[in-house]
Amino acid sequence: MTSSRLPSGGRIDRSRTLNFSFDGSELTGHPGDTLASALLANGIQLVGRSFKYHRPRGILTAGAAEPNALVTTGTGGRTEANTRATMIELHDGLVARSQNRWPSLGFDIGAVNGLLSPFLSAGFYYKTFMWPAALWEKLYEPLIRKAAGLGKASYEPDPDSYEKRWAHCDLLVVGAGPAGLAAALTAGRAGARVILADESFALGGSLLLESGTALQDMLDELEGLANVRLLARTTVVGWYDDNVFGAVERVQKHVALPDPHRPVERLWRIIAKQAILASGAEERPLVFGGNDIPGVMMADAMHSYLSCQAVAPGARTVVFTSNASGYRTAAALEAAGLDVAAVIDSRAAGNAWSGRAPLLTGSRVLDAHGGKRLRHLAVETNSGMQRIEADALAMSGGWSPIIHLACHRGARPVWSDEKAAFLAPERQQGLSIAGSAAGLGATAACLGDGAAKAAEALKAIGFTKVEPAFAPVEETEANPRPLWSIKGSKGKAFIDYQNDVHLKDLGLAVREGYGHVELAKRYTTSGMATDQGKLSNINAIGILAEVRGVSPAEVGTTTFRPFYTPVSFGALTGASRGRHFQPVRKSPLHGWAKKNGAVFVETGLWYRSSWFPRTGETSWRESVDREVLNIRRNAGICDVSTLGKIEVFGNDAAAFLDRVYCNGFAKLPVGRARYGIMLREDGMIYDDGTTSRFGEDHFFMTTTTALAAGVLTHLEFCSQTLWPELDVRFASSTDQWAQMAVAGPKSRAILSEIVDEDISDAAFPFMSARVVSLFGGSLEGRLFRISFSGELAYELAVPAGYGEWVADRIIQAGEKHGICPYGAEALGVMRIEKGHVTHAEINGTVTPGDLGFARMVSATKPDFVGKAMLAREGLQARDRLRLVGVKPLDPAMSFRTGSHILAEHSAATLENDQGYVTSSAFSPSLGHTIGLALVKRGPERIGEKVVVWNGLRNEFTEAALCSPVFIDPDNEKLHA
Repeated sequence: MTSSRLPSGGRIDRSRTLNFSFDGSELTGHPGDTLASALLANGIQLVGRSFKYHRPRGILTAGAAEPNALVTTGTGGRTEANTRATMIELHDGLVARSQNRWPSLGFDIGAVNGLLSPFLSAGFYYKTFMWPAALWEKLYEPLIRKAAGLGKASYEPDPDSYEKRWAHCDLLVVGAGPAGLAAALTAGRAGARVILADESFALGGSLLLESGTALQDMLDELEGLANVRLLARTTVVGWYDDNVFGAVERVQKHVALPDPHRPVERLWRIIAKQAILASGAEERPLVFGGNDIPGVMMADAMHSYLSCQAVAPGARTVVFTSNASGYRTAAALEAAGLDVAAVIDSRAAGNAWSGRAPLLTGSRVLDAHGGKRLRHLAVETNSGMQRIEADALAMSGGWSPIIHLACHRGARPVWSDEKAAFLAPERQQGLSIAGSAAGLGATAACLGDGAAKAAEALKAIGFTKVEPAFAPVEETEANPRPLWSIKGSKGKAFIDYQNDVHLKDLGLAVREGYGHVELAKRYTTSGMATDQGKLSNINAIGILAEVRGVSPAEVGTTTFRPFYTPVSFGALTGASRGRHFQPVRKSPLHGWAKKNGAVFVETGLWYRSSWFPRTGETSWRESVDREVLNIRRNAGICDVSTLGKIEVFGNDAAAFLDRVYCNGFAKLPVGRARYGIMLREDGMIYDDGTTSRFGEDHFFMTTTTALAAGVLTHLEFCSQTLWPELDVRFASSTDQWAQMAVAGPKSRAILSEIVDEDISDAAFPFMSARVVSLFGGSLEGRLFRISFSGELAYELAVPAGYGEWVADRIIQAGEKHGICPYGAEALGVMRIEKGHVTHAEINGTVTPGDLGFARMVSATKPDFVGKAMLAREGLQARDRLRLVGVKPLDPAMSFRTGSHILAEHSAATLENDQGYVTSSAFSPSLGHTIGLALVKRGPERIGEKVVVWNGLRNEFTEAALCSPVFIDPDNEKLHA
């Protein structure tokens, strides 16, 4: 006999039967089961194979730390690999499959690796695959890739939905065991907004193992408090700055057919004024030979399956412990009428024991024997060696507080000799540790500590009258000396179960110079499995300390990082998938452009009008050429609403802009605009745009479409971190304004019918920016005389809701002047004709001098972002790539963006590369292709003949370097 269901007891609902399958076998369970408990209840102990040796593995724990029972669940798009059977709530129709085995779980050919174990010791992959080098690509790498991984993901789309939510609370309690429930009850009674989150579907923690109504009474009271939110099936996976916590709620992972109108998982971002970590403690395995054989289980897990799901671990059980918790499991087994063969305590003087089983103190299990299930144990006692027949073994090597969250923001755990464990720093801003997570063991002590910590947390945020729900109780449980390993074992004594790291591997790592905890982790792979060392790390640290002859405090821990447990891509993605992968942004003029026949192009998140075809035009080039020529001759209107728009306010706004731009803004008059260049700290150009001054303390900045959010973030960083003393504030107004460019020699005549003020050249010269009245005072807007096309041009911004109406009025006023709508393609052609740069040239590797803007860099300002690094020798080098124009010698020839520039008569090799074409277009004004290029010493080489080479298409075009300004080099049109 192996494990089985008891005829009575537990917290399961025996009135309902759930059908599920494992590896094709049809099985049954009950509500309240996990997949792990249901498998055990059906007598199944072999559930998986280890990663390296493919050793048979059984269920080891009852929670999130499970390293062995990893299965694949679901079918089709709902297939989910590497899920922990201990965390899967059983539901009707559940389909589960074992993984990392072939051809079957019972007969796995990969188990032959066990025979090769002498050659597969720690670091074998560093040593084995170095020679001969020629075999790496042909043999080693293909074999490693084939062996890598555990379960297999599905290629079918996931049919379910996911969502993200924000939540705010006064107190977040992480963990619903005794300490967590006491903390939530204390805060809830005080009227605080409380969120209590626990990863299990059944709240209560260790209280679930106890009889009586105390737990249910607490849960009933908490559920009746409107200010308390209980989040079962919710794992808090990370702690971040400003007391923000990430949590994943399994909303419908426990149902066969999820409701399509609800998410299956929900990612919470919880902002808590205060938080209490009451995550409990993890029982440590004991390291002895054969400690991985199916049937060997953590004592507390065995107690949990017995009390909650009425599962007998086997017909004959041995308890091997180094502390008091093993005795509790033994007592529970005997109380259920099960046979306990022996209680083995490694301590010379054990706990008081009045059970039927013999107590063997000062004794140790040296080796467990069996294959796919446990058969007998070799036990070293005071009177010599004993063989004990057993099919189940409960082991307990002490407890390790679960402190991962408390260390996610850089705090380091501290070793406590008194607690024989690593503890988190007791006081961190916004977070306190309670109960077993703080090293306590007795239930009463945890209840009192949770209540006290909640009272302290609430008082810190202004709650004056807080009455703890439970009185403090002195801790009574002793903390034994840790037992890191059992000397004398003959079999493999495993530390990391999933990755097959055993005792000798750590000894080898120290001997070979990898004794540092971080190096040992990587050299042996201990702690690198999907459980991230929840069971193995502390034992590994203790063993390293023993081998090195130091304290665990000196060895230290590896770094704790989010996530605490694996998080699905679905939860992280939320609703951002398929057509919702990115939000679609439409400008306020989208409807206007659509009814005028625009063809749209995706520009980042925006849909931007690209060109406006007319009847009879057979290609996009025809449309674009017509738009360009019409603007040069008459006028055109273009939607430029997608440009980033940032309002800058404050008494120090001008001084602030002087520091973030390389050119000056402090002396910019009210009513004027200026082109500005923003640098990164390394001296490279980050973004460009115009900034207008509407008042002494009010500026209006425009950015490129792509970097609108990035620039605002940069400004906030500079304000909050670099110069917090400056009085300056920012507001994004991109979506608040519909902005349209009206360009061409007739643009002034058209806008004069719309704008109430005088916009003549004398009254409104180039680079003017003012608030203006429109349509006889019925509307107010902002008018800028700026030009990206090189023509006489204006940009008019009106409140977004009026954008389409105003654009229609401009079209009506411009009909007699030959106005036409134009899109981004025509705008791109005209900007290349004029030599204006975009992020095709501002590519993260150029300085102002590279683009011909050296004179814009202020020599008088004491400092600005990027000034120091801009002076580096390499950024002033003569042979840097600099902006020039390029045109074909034969107007009938063309070239493409991205093509390389070669010196005349040079071989077409990258060694001869002189630069590349950053932008190119056919110019209908000039009748041939033109381009902008970054070329070594570009301005010095104007007039030089070159070859434009496209290696991908094997194209060669003879060309000449020229001025980047192809149209109106004297800017007569701009100032018309």
